[in-house]
Amino acid sequence: MQTVRKHHLVAVGLAGALLFGTAACGSSGGSDSSGATTTAASGSTKDAKIAAMVPSKLTDAGKIVVAADASYAPNEFFDTDNKTVIGMDADLAKALGDVMGLKVEVTNAGFDTIIPALGHRYDIGMSSFTDNLERQKTVDFVDYFSAGTSFYVPAGKNADLTTLDSLCGHTVGVEKGTTQQDDATAQSKTCTSAGKDAVTVTSFPDQSGANTALASGRVDVVMADSPVAAYAVKQSNGKFDLGAKEYGDAPYGIALPKSSEYAGLDKAIQASLQKLDADGTYDEIMEKWGVEAGEVKEFPINGATS
Repeated sequence: MQTVRKHHLVAVGLAGALLFGTAACGSSGGSDSSGATTTAASGSTKDAKIAAMVPSKLTDAGKIVVAADASYAPNEFFDTDNKTVIGMDADLAKALGDVMGLKVEVTNAGFDTIIPALGHRYDIGMSSFTDNLERQKTVDFVDYFSAGTSFYVPAGKNADLTTLDSLCGHTVGVEKGTTQQDDATAQSKTCTSAGKDAVTVTSFPDQSGANTALASGRVDVVMADSPVAAYAVKQSNGKFDLGAKEYGDAPYGIALPKSSEYAGLDKAIQASLQKLDADGTYDEIMEKWGVEAGEVKEFPINGATS
C-alpha cells in the first residue's frame, strides 16, 4: 500500500540491520528482559464497553503482561537499546491495551517457554504463534494474521531447496518449538521411508541463532514464517536468497490461558481487534512493519481447522 510513511521504513531498516548483526547479544532464548513497547501510531482510545469485558484479574492489576520471543523481526525484536521489544506484535499489543484500558508490558521470553507459562508469568502470548488444533488443547487463540513458511539459503547456493521434499539429505535450521521444526522433523521420516537420506534438523533457541548458522555455513537452509524469512533476507545485505515458494498459510493467534481467571478475555481481545480494524489502526501497524500481505478481516477465536 502507498500510505507507508518514509520515516517508518527508515526505522525498520536500522533496527533490522542491528538485529541481523548483533542480535546474538540479546537475551532471547529463555532469559527474560522486560521493556515497554514503543507507542503504536494509533488514534485508538479506551472503549468503555470493551473494557467492561476484561477479566477483573487484569483490570485490578491495571496492566496486561505480554510474552514475545524478541528474535523474530519484523514481528517482534529488540530495539537499538537491546531491551525494548518492538515490532508488529508489540505495536498491536499496545493498541489492544489502549482499547481495553490496560497498560501493556511486553516481556522477552524463549518461544517454547511462553505457552507453558501463560496464566502464571504472562497473561497472553503474542509471538507469531500459529493457531493449530494441537496448541488449542492447551491454550485458546484469537486469530489476527496469516502467514506461510518460506525457505532461505546462502546467496548463490542451494537454490533447489524450495520445498519440504527437497530437504532430504540436507541440514535445516529452525527455531525451537516452531511449526517449522515439526514440519522438518516429519519430513525427515518421509525421506527415510522413501529410502532417501534423513533431514538433519538443527533447532536454535531463537531465530537469530538460525540466521547466524546459515551465514556461517552450519546449515544449508533455514525455514521460518514468510514475513520473517523475507525480512531476514532483506536485512542480510545480499548474503541470503529467498526461496520462490512458500507453503502452509495458517493463522497467527494471540495465545490466552484457558483458566477461569481469564474468562471473557478472548471476546474482549476479539472486539478490540475489530475496533482497531474499523478505525484503521490495524492497517497502519501492518503497513508500518511491511507485513500487510498477512492482513485479515476476520478475527475468529480458535479459528484453525488443522
